[in-house]
Amino acid sequence: MGPKIMFTKVVKAQLWVYLRPVQHTSTVYLQILRLKPVTDEGSRHIRIRSLKIELNSRAGHWQSIDFKHVLQNWFKQPHNNWGIEINAFDPNGNDLAVTSLGPGAEGLHPFMELRVLENNKRSRRNLGLDCDEHSTESRCCRYPLTVDFEAFGWDWIIAPKRYKANYCSGQCEYMFMQKYPHTHLVQQANPRGSAGPCCTPTKMSPINMLYFNDKQQIIYGKIPGMVVDRCGCS
Repeated sequence: MGPKIMFTKVVKAQLWVYLRPVQHTSTVYLQILRLKPVTDEGSRHIRIRSLKIELNSRAGHWQSIDFKHVLQNWFKQPHNNWGIEINAFDPNGNDLAVTSLGPGAEGLHPFMELRVLENNKRSRRNLGLDCDEHSTESRCCRYPLTVDFEAFGWDWIIAPKRYKANYCSGQCEYMFMQKYPHTHLVQQANPRGSAGPCCTPTKMSPINMLYFNDKQQIIYGKIPGMVVDRCGCS
């Protein structure tokens, strides 16, 4: 766990575990065990979570476990974090939990979905205008916009379920926030009645995304150009 995460407030922590497919409906007991140093006192495992699951899926199953309190305890006492062990036994004693990166397990290993609040005290220079729905600004400005994937019915996206995308809108007056000198020169030359500058994104940033592919495997990727950071005229 990185030091940046250690000093943020955890809002949500979900541990996701993939369970192998079963041929018949089975009762599976999923256990999360905390490891501790080996001593002469006995077991080096402490059970921290236990779930009883009825499985009837022949295509495998992703199971989520609330891990927020466990993570908070790790933050308070990081020296006690020796890792965890995951198992999910069916009535025949078969462990259905995929916990290693063996053949056929690509994209199916456990992962943790975190949502944190960062305390960012850094100030930065903002070269564009920021507005909201109550603003009376008519010039080119960045407005807030939240994209909700659940509202689209995109249940194949694991995280984030929604994010702040923002958008640009407004008028581009003479030499106002024009990104390139070319924009002003073209406007002056006006070849063949070309249109004036438009309010568009001048700086964008990516977001990290977790999603299922068509094989029900977990894919983690950085998707470029998803957030408007700054608007200007070009």
